[in-house]
Amino acid sequence: MDIEQKVKLVEQLFDRLENEITTFKSKTHLSCNSGCGQCCSKPDINASPLEFLPWAFYLFLNGKAEKTLEELNSTTNTYCHIYQSLSPTDQINGSCTNYKYRGLICRLFGYAANRDRNGQLRMTTCKIIKVGQEENFHAAEKAISEGLYVPVFTHYYTRLSQIDNRLAVTSLPINEALKIAIEEVLHYYTYRPFPGGMENIA
Repeated sequence: MDIEQKVKLVEQLFDRLENEITTFKSKTHLSCNSGCGQCCSKPDINASPLEFLPWAFYLFLNGKAEKTLEELNSTTNTYCHIYQSLSPTDQINGSCTNYKYRGLICRLFGYAANRDRNGQLRMTTCKIIKVGQEENFHAAEKAISEGLYVPVFTHYYTRLSQIDNRLAVTSLPINEALKIAIEEVLHYYTYRPFPGGMENIA
């Protein structure tokens, strides 16, 4: 399977998840606080290269892949390279600089669930939502226990692995995952022509 096919399949998976999360949010009334980047500002986020393949492909199409790879290779910062904090002294507030191409972990956290030791689905979200939207959060947990559909982390990572198992099951610090995603695209096109009719995709 070529890079373009993999990118398309990952994006289709993301579109499916986006629709499911939109429905879940409308039924639970849960939402992230505007401008909050607390979950993105953790220095120990792990991800797989495959979930950032669309991002890397976008960079390649727009002539930014090599420069971004150089930045990733030269930085000692363990915060996600795509996350931009409000200021050097305020890591908590900020935004994703390439939100359209954020990874699977970024999309799932806050609006998805994992199973606990008893096999029950439990939402995986932040303290800000649990405390600041406590009533809606508990109502959502109750609704899930009664059958409300919620995206599940393991289900989506299994679907991701069906696209490219090697790139999907490799869990790395997020900036390492970003680097490998870019390298995969650059290596693939080393001896192949630039994708036809796809220059400068916004």
